[in-house]
Amino acid sequence: MVGDVIGINTAILGPSGNIGIGFSIPSNNAKRVINQLIEFGETKRGWLGVRIQYVTNEIADVEKLDDPRGALVASVADGSPSDDAGIKPGDIILEFDGKIINEMNELPKIVAATDVGKKVKVKVWRNQREIIKDITLGRLETSTDFKAQGQVTQKPKENVIEELKITVRLLDKKDITERNLPKETSGVVITNIQKDSPINFLEVNDVIVEAQKKKINTIGDLKNVIDKTLRSSEKTLLIAIYNNQNQRRYIGVKLN
Repeated sequence: MVGDVIGINTAILGPSGNIGIGFSIPSNNAKRVINQLIEFGETKRGWLGVRIQYVTNEIADVEKLDDPRGALVASVADGSPSDDAGIKPGDIILEFDGKIINEMNELPKIVAATDVGKKVKVKVWRNQREIIKDITLGRLETSTDFKAQGQVTQKPKENVIEELKITVRLLDKKDITERNLPKETSGVVITNIQKDSPINFLEVNDVIVEAQKKKINTIGDLKNVIDKTLRSSEKTLLIAIYNNQNQRRYIGVKLN
């Protein structure tokens, strides 16, 4: 009997056994891992060192991107290949090693399947134009997550941001230490969110660190950006936050 392997079974669906639905790893993916295990005795997957998220319609609108495409860089790990190459939070990765990135979830698969140590060209959208960055891929299995670092700031009283219908206070040293945020982090901590807030999908203790790509050092910085946005014709506010899982995210908000 002669046959070809098209997949390797990994799981079956059913509370007590196979009910006719199974899940498999494609043979091409498995072949790469098997070859690495034979040659090195372990896997070696490519690593960029970025946290990414989907590009929403609101974010594409603010960034003057023709369509909501690519992968938005939410944060960059210190000392990572992306950090060394000059990739910045807020960049939108449009192409990786000649491969177009239509949606965010395409990028991790392509990166992981790229050889460690390979120098690749990455096309990013920054400040409403395309630029090219050369990145030498690291190895995912030996990468480290963001390290705990501290920064000294003063903690003032809470302030209400009427336009967003939230209450905030300035981020302080204790916050940064306890939450293991990067040492350069500054921003405001959300302490209360009204039910009719345009960002009521966020949570108390989320940290706003940027607005319209401008770093938030004081509560006044946030208010100034909001005021300027309200005076504009589009009235779309792009903010960057650290959520309660310490993941950096970009969010587009329509202001009234």
